[in-house]
Amino acid sequence: MSSIDQSGYRLPPYSEEAERGVLGSALIDSEKVLELCSDNQISADSFHVPAHRHLFEQLQEMTQSGKAVDLLTVGEYLKKNGRLDSVGGYVFLEGLIDSTPTSAHAEYYIGFIRQKHLLRNIIEEATAAIDRCYTETDEEAEGILSRTESAFFELSGQQISKTEDWKDSVAMTMAKLDQKQSFGVPTGYHGLDGKLRGLHQTDMIVLAARPSMGKTSLAMNIAENAALGKNKEHKKFSVGVFSLEMSQEQLVRRMLFSKARIPAWREEIHKSDHGKLVSAADQLGKAKIVVDDSAGLDVMDMFSRARRMKRVYDIDLVVIDYLQLLHDKRRMRDGRQQETASISNTIKKMAKDLNVPVLILSQLSRAPEQGGRDGKPRLSDLRDSGAIEQDADVVLLLTRPAFNDAHKGDVDEDDPLAEVIVAKHRNGPTGTVEMNFFKEFTRFEDRDMRHAADEME
Repeated sequence: MSSIDQSGYRLPPYSEEAERGVLGSALIDSEKVLELCSDNQISADSFHVPAHRHLFEQLQEMTQSGKAVDLLTVGEYLKKNGRLDSVGGYVFLEGLIDSTPTSAHAEYYIGFIRQKHLLRNIIEEATAAIDRCYTETDEEAEGILSRTESAFFELSGQQISKTEDWKDSVAMTMAKLDQKQSFGVPTGYHGLDGKLRGLHQTDMIVLAARPSMGKTSLAMNIAENAALGKNKEHKKFSVGVFSLEMSQEQLVRRMLFSKARIPAWREEIHKSDHGKLVSAADQLGKAKIVVDDSAGLDVMDMFSRARRMKRVYDIDLVVIDYLQLLHDKRRMRDGRQQETASISNTIKKMAKDLNVPVLILSQLSRAPEQGGRDGKPRLSDLRDSGAIEQDADVVLLLTRPAFNDAHKGDVDEDDPLAEVIVAKHRNGPTGTVEMNFFKEFTRFEDRDMRHAADEME
């Protein structure tokens, strides 16, 4: 039951006794107790009583500075910084020692403080949501709901992560190796999977290219292969797609024509092609693909939607097309570079929190097209922020030599050669994977020695 103050208002949840218990325990055994606080994500803000908050800050400062912590040294430190009276003087410090004879129960007190702090945060976010409902009349209800959901998911993300036993992790990994299980979601392409061993859980994979190089086609081909089980184990994966540029109808049409190997630009469908489309529709209709085609998404809004996809459809892979179309309301005033860095960081957090690989498309700058270059893209060509390169576990740079000015005359214009440069691979080799890209079908295939005409027959 909640406490009521003299004005009739409910008091925020807190336990003065538990807060005093932690502080008293810290004065007895600071190293052990403050380490427990750190492990349980207890900070000065976790304390509700101002005097307790100030004292905890001083204890942290002293410990981090390597100073001894006891009743006398803490008192002198507070006096030196002009904060002794604000916490209640020596009488208050002595009272903490008297009421806490041992530090043995510190972990119990810490758990109590953490629970109360979480309750206060929930109340704060709920109150803010109520205020938005009454005051922000220009914002649609769905937007308020999304912001509220994001805020609560943020609170959920602050919970203490459970660490698995090391011995169990080693045994589980060896079991996968013995059974030759895949460690990620296969791309369905022999060359790419040979380099990457699939798209791994918690990994942020960036696929970057200049416009019209086929990055959306490659991403959707990978999504199709994963959803249809194009891998050695014939295992089908559930894929969530955020298409910020194309509508779901456009995306489905492209995938249908690509699967049927029919040029998507045709205005009329030939009778001979109808059967191919029916077969493609039958196969794609069984795929587990969830599409969100909302334009101009805020990255936290997308995070919330991805969580919902994970909860409802248990998605194994997230595809985002593309990074430069995302926004971050929290950092918009800081410039595009800082905003992009925040977006990139959030995408990486999404991959870890949902325990899925996130394949995100990105644009490259014009640098590869400038004179003095061989036409091949580099990591430094990623647009807007170096944080993308830093956060990504894998960076794939897509290029087509026949369309590079530096290679004109050296490469047959009809050659469907496409190069996927594995420019960064945190846990494996880098290098170049050659593939075929048939633009009229928006389809990538493993590279072989046959000409494009032979491949299309």
